[in-house]
Amino acid sequence: MSFPRCALLWARLPAGRRVGHPAACSALRARVEPLPGALGRVSAVASASSSSSSASGGSKAPNTSLFVPLTVKPQGPSADGDVGAELTRPLDKNEVKKILDKFYKRKEIQKLGADYGLDARLFHQAFISFRNYIMQSHSLDVDIHIILNDICFSAAHVDDLFPFFLRHAKQIFPVLECKDDLRKISDLRIPPNWYPEARAIQRKIIFHSGPTNSGKTYHAIQKYLSAKSGVYCGPLKLLAHEIFEKSNAAGVPCDLVTGEERVTVGPDGKQAAHVACTVEMCSVTTPYEVAVIDEIQMIKDPARGWAWTRALLGLCAEEVHLCGESAAIDLVTELMYTTGEEVEVRNYKRLTPISVLDHALESLDNLRPGDCIVCFNKNDIYSVSRQIEIRGLESAVIYGSLPPGTKLAQAKKFNDPDDPCKILVATDAIGMGLNLSIRRIIFYSLIKPTINEKGEKEIEPITTSQALQIAGRAGRFSSKYKEGEVTTMNREDLSLLKEILKRPVNPIKAAGLHPTAEQIEMFAYHLPDTTLSNLIDIFVDFSQVDGQYFVCNMDDFKFSAELIQHIPLSLRVRYVFCTAPINKKQPFVCSSLLQFARQYSRNEPLTFSWLRRYIKWPLLPPKNIKDLMDLEAVHDVLDLYLWLSYRFIDMFPDANFIRDLQKELDGIIQEGVHNITKLIKISETHKLLNLESLSAENQSRLSGALKSQARRMRSTKTLGSKAMEPPTSNAEEKSLASRLVQQGLLTADMLKQLEKEWLTQQTEHGKEKTEPGTHSKGTRRKKKEPPSD
Repeated sequence: MSFPRCALLWARLPAGRRVGHPAACSALRARVEPLPGALGRVSAVASASSSSSSASGGSKAPNTSLFVPLTVKPQGPSADGDVGAELTRPLDKNEVKKILDKFYKRKEIQKLGADYGLDARLFHQAFISFRNYIMQSHSLDVDIHIILNDICFSAAHVDDLFPFFLRHAKQIFPVLECKDDLRKISDLRIPPNWYPEARAIQRKIIFHSGPTNSGKTYHAIQKYLSAKSGVYCGPLKLLAHEIFEKSNAAGVPCDLVTGEERVTVGPDGKQAAHVACTVEMCSVTTPYEVAVIDEIQMIKDPARGWAWTRALLGLCAEEVHLCGESAAIDLVTELMYTTGEEVEVRNYKRLTPISVLDHALESLDNLRPGDCIVCFNKNDIYSVSRQIEIRGLESAVIYGSLPPGTKLAQAKKFNDPDDPCKILVATDAIGMGLNLSIRRIIFYSLIKPTINEKGEKEIEPITTSQALQIAGRAGRFSSKYKEGEVTTMNREDLSLLKEILKRPVNPIKAAGLHPTAEQIEMFAYHLPDTTLSNLIDIFVDFSQVDGQYFVCNMDDFKFSAELIQHIPLSLRVRYVFCTAPINKKQPFVCSSLLQFARQYSRNEPLTFSWLRRYIKWPLLPPKNIKDLMDLEAVHDVLDLYLWLSYRFIDMFPDANFIRDLQKELDGIIQEGVHNITKLIKISETHKLLNLESLSAENQSRLSGALKSQARRMRSTKTLGSKAMEPPTSNAEEKSLASRLVQQGLLTADMLKQLEKEWLTQQTEHGKEKTEPGTHSKGTRRKKKEPPSD
């Protein structure tokens, strides 16, 4: 009997006779059921699918906690009525609920779900959604209505629900439907093949290896200047600017390309044969005679390493000159082996001697002209600058968040032999990009906050590579000091510094990679309702890399993606906004990214006059440290505008006006930094800056370092737990303190401060116990460890 004929006769039957009619039910099920309806048949399909998947490569199981379920709304009343109820009968919701509960509890169903990628977590979430959909829908699809009716009358098995459950699960977890495609898209195992232009030529790779101030970069730049065409790729805007100026001063026309700036020296706007750029901005399709990639060891950087990998594998140059630490030689050689290119290594030695002193500075009274005190946080910068000013000395200040113009101005002030400023207070920002005339480097501390590959904050002693990079700034070949010296502020740190500097630098094991906009777009095609932040998580989880590579940390990207998620933007535009470099610790910068994206989504150009109103221009010189930090944030916002103006020219049309505004703001910031000790003094007076709390901060930093060390070393597990609790006896405290001093994590001054604070806390707790209504349980709760820095 044909289906139309069966349906017609079925429709003519009285309502009472339609229930459970076997011929009609079987004919209708055969017509409308798209998936196999028996557990045995589904099991066979699952088995075949599983064996096929394992045969095709055996990829790692995905992290299903990243799969965010989509919402499938229950069906409302249908315009055609409830067809399933008309063909059979209305469903009894109580009976249906019992059937669904029985379905959920069957082990065979759970195992079958696992074969289709539904682990216990996904299975539970899918079932809850499936049950809500069935129980809350006014009318169900005909096929599932008939199956449920048949199960109620024992004409079908509860297992026959599985195809409909699986169909629903794939609706709320669309990744289940396209796992194989997603794995292909996120396959990052052969990065050299991404750059066909570079693979089409045979490149000569020359590695200039040596420590800081060995002349390695100088020799590479000489080849760059003598070539017919060339590209310099540096890690900082300052370095790109330096090569840009040197090249043009040497009579070699050179353009400048950074994220926020494009300078073409040709009078007609024609591109020059040479270009100096930041490494992220280099072109992998333009042919050059010579390419220089500076600081190649940064290929291991957890956040930016992908840019060096891209330049190394993708630059179309006859000669590629790499400058950096010897730790990168083995990895570069292995990567070039996969491209069929050999690496020539040229080793260099330091041009001027450098020595580690046998005595620490111990007091700022012992400062001499040409000294540079290196701190690893701003509070130490402010504190040291203030103490130097109290002693009647003048100091220059350089730290990472200062604008490039201000850094150069401070460097010039320090280098000027006629300027009374003879002391420099700086962070490790001096490690690259600035030519400084330093005689002696003094490490104020050896503990530095860092971000690991997982995006977690760690507070540990500086690495050998970092120590060598900073110490190497003393006694540079081009400065007036032909011999460099290195020491520490505290006597207890000196032995640790010597140990750090003597350690061999660990070889770099892997190079960073980063998903491209095209790959994310292909992911979004398969998962159209997934947020960009979640897409990134799934991409990283699905990605496959060779042992020589790793996927860079994308926390900053995800932060921006979540920030602007609610703003309607196309995926490509959203991706570009998320790659904009911002300091997520600056609330004003983050809110500006949000505001820029909102204006863009409304198709409202961000004009010069609009931005002036937004930043409340004109701005006054800073009156305290907070004002100075606010001005630095505004400078970052102008940088963000300029960065976006080269990606969306029509929506950010006034880049030239904004650049002039930024130069004016740079001058205001320079004035503030020039008077920084006055700002610090005013801030202390108005209690805007508490430099006396630094010892407590050092204690917190020490606590964090201990936690990190305890995670890595099983033998120090007990030590770590004791370090986070109040000492119980003088003997125990002495033993623990001596070990911490030996490890370089505690100084005598810090030990005295900790002892004072402990005695103060004991006194306060003793007073609290004598107060009415105070319980010992509450007192213990107050003794919990302070949060680590």
